Amino acid sequence: MTEAIEPAYERVKRMLFQPFDFSKWIVIGFCAWLAGLGESGGGSGGFNGFNGNNSNGSGAQPGEQLRHFYHQAHDYVVAGLVWIVPLAIFLVLLLLAIWLLVIWLSSRGKFMFLHCVVWDKAEVEAPWHQYAAQANSLFRFRVSLCLLGLVLFLPLVAIVAASIIKMVLQGEPNIAGIMLAAGLVMVMVPLAIVFALIRKFTMDFVVPFMFLRRATCLAAWREFWKLLIANLGSFTIFILFQIVLGMAIGAIVVAAIFVTCCLACCILLLPFVGTVLLLPVLIFKRAYSLYYLAQFGPEYDVFPQPAAAPAMPPPPAAPIPPLAPAAL
Repeated sequence: MTEAIEPAYERVKRMLFQPFDFSKWIVIGFCAWLAGLGESGGGSGGFNGFNGNNSNGSGAQPGEQLRHFYHQAHDYVVAGLVWIVPLAIFLVLLLLAIWLLVIWLSSRGKFMFLHCVVWDKAEVEAPWHQYAAQANSLFRFRVSLCLLGLVLFLPLVAIVAASIIKMVLQGEPNIAGIMLAAGLVMVMVPLAIVFALIRKFTMDFVVPFMFLRRATCLAAWREFWKLLIANLGSFTIFILFQIVLGMAIGAIVVAAIFVTCCLACCILLLPFVGTVLLLPVLIFKRAYSLYYLAQFGPEYDVFPQPAAAPAMPPPPAAPIPPLAPAAL
């Protein structure tokens, strides 16, 4: 498990610090930023929750306020259906287009960043075109996986939300509603874990298979699935170690935020800038999974092998001295 740490650390040093090249940081950082589009949390931390005080001064309980708000919203929506429905359709289509664009660009970025890490090169245009077919296959797989998740999760979430809203509107808890919501949540949690594992294995191992074999995502998943089943214990330890590694990296980031009085947090939240600053961490994580995969055999090693030295020609044979004339 730990055998892949040292080569991943050495690759980070060799890529970014031996020697230090600011332009190289920027180019590779752009590829890493593109690869992570839509994955990092971009929300602000300024959410103001309910503070327990009555905001309207009327003395109404929260349940009564919610019922009043629900009836007001219902009447408003019914009265404005003529313009609300077209606007809602337009916003949904716009958000869908933006989401598809982000997933497509991110899929291209996965292979661009992988190319930079494997070949120790700061390139954008070459990997953009070279792995277009594989990136498009990854894009289709990711969209299909997201749609499958929506089909499975949306009905469950809707039932839980409807059950909770019904209890709030009634003003009293319902044992049947609570049991239903709790049961559905217990179903959603393992489902979410399965989807998270599929995504993790896809990005850490299936993408390198696609990169190495120039294969489609499904073909790469079939090959990786055989390796996964044959080494289930090793990959389980890999996932557990990734959790520990993520906690350690998170602790370092939090410590940096406290030391700099939240200045580091503000900088890391800046698009692209935060990715460039975290580039050593991102390269380490990408290289670690690659070196871990290479431990299962040379056929899984994505890194270029050093060229074998040409065989030296045999030294010329020493000349044979002439025979001495026979004595008479």
